[in-house]
Formats: sequence, structure tokens, C-alpha cells
Amino acid sequence: MPGFLWRLLLNGIALLITVRLVNGLKVDTVWTGLLAGAVLGIVNAVIRPVLFFFSLPITVLTLGLFTLVINALMLWLTSAIVPGFRIDGFAAAFWGSLVLSLVSWVLSWFLPG
Repeated sequence: MPGFLWRLLLNGIALLITVRLVNGLKVDTVWTGLLAGAVLGIVNAVIRPVLFFFSLPITVLTLGLFTLVINALMLWLTSAIVPGFRIDGFAAAFWGSLVLSLVSWVLSWFLPG
């Protein structure tokens, strides 16, 4: 369980960094950003695998690029769930999810878990 908590914290920190880097992503407070990161972690653990399974044919046809769209949809869903976290359109969600993935990858080098 502690590994899962580290991942939620990592998502929150990565989301706060991503909000600073990508235009169109807005968060009201730091706590809202950390909450959005935790919700994003839960959404990615529960909903993303189901969505990925049902979109597998189109993912194969696009050689995996449709996964970027799935990631953007998960980020957009998180903004619909968490009050105080807003995304201005699908393009911002797409670029935000791409930057968020890169930031999370870099941060995972420095945090335990």
C-alpha cells in the first residue's frame, strides 16, 4: 500500500508541475492540484484499463498512438470530477497528458517506490 500512496503523491506533484508548463490547465490551490493528482491516479488505475481494452483495435491500427488520446481523456475526466481543476479544451488535455507523462517519468527517478 505505501507504494500506491507514493504514486498518488507523485501524480499530484507531476500535475502541479504540468499546470505550470502547459497553457490551458488551471488549478486553484496546491491542495486542489494534489487532490487532482490523487484522483487521476485512481482514474488511471480503474477506468483506463477498461477503456484501453475496448479501444484495443483502434490502438493497434494507430500503432499505439491512440493511447495518447486515452491519456488525454483520463486527464479531462479528472478535471470534470475535481472542482478547482480546469482544462480549456481537448488540445490542452492532450498536451497536458503528454507533458504529465514525461514529468511523472522524470520524477519517478527521484522518489522511492
